[in-house]
Amino acid sequence: MSKTVVVYFSGYGHTRRVAEFVAEGASAELIEVNSDGDITEAAWEKLNAASAIIFGAPTYMGSVPWQFKKFADATSKVWFTRGWQDKVFGGFTNSASLNGDKQVSLIYLQTLAAQHGGLWVSLGLPPSNTKAATRADVNNLGGSAGVLVQSPADVGADDIPSGDLETARLYGARVADIAKRLHG
Repeated sequence: MSKTVVVYFSGYGHTRRVAEFVAEGASAELIEVNSDGDITEAAWEKLNAASAIIFGAPTYMGSVPWQFKKFADATSKVWFTRGWQDKVFGGFTNSASLNGDKQVSLIYLQTLAAQHGGLWVSLGLPPSNTKAATRADVNNLGGSAGVLVQSPADVGADDIPSGDLETARLYGARVADIAKRLHG
């Protein structure tokens, strides 16, 4: 049976909200990287037992924040034993800007998955790129490598555009479905 886990860092609650939508779509467990960049030993066990891991982090200054990087560096212990070899991976990020260099963060997450010998799942949704498109449309930011979310800086996590949250939910379902097909 396939099991998906979403591991994320959230500085202000926006990434947590996105993670909840990804997890809902994937029927996944959530693991939060804390403000010191750590997770519990029980969380490591859940990650090791999972068939799919979805990474989530905000984009700060053109990349993921140091807390997520500390977690990523700690995965080297798993890397040495190839413990995550052939797991299914995905990722999402958000920033206050419409662009905000989010693609750089997704590439970072994708590279981390590749270093572990993982199989990355693309977003698999066409962009909403017509004149009539709104922020309520799925994939209105035009992502392809993973989920891109815009979290306006002047509002709380409850005001993330509905199209971005639906994109996150659909992506979680896609990653879990692919993991189920590959790992049973």
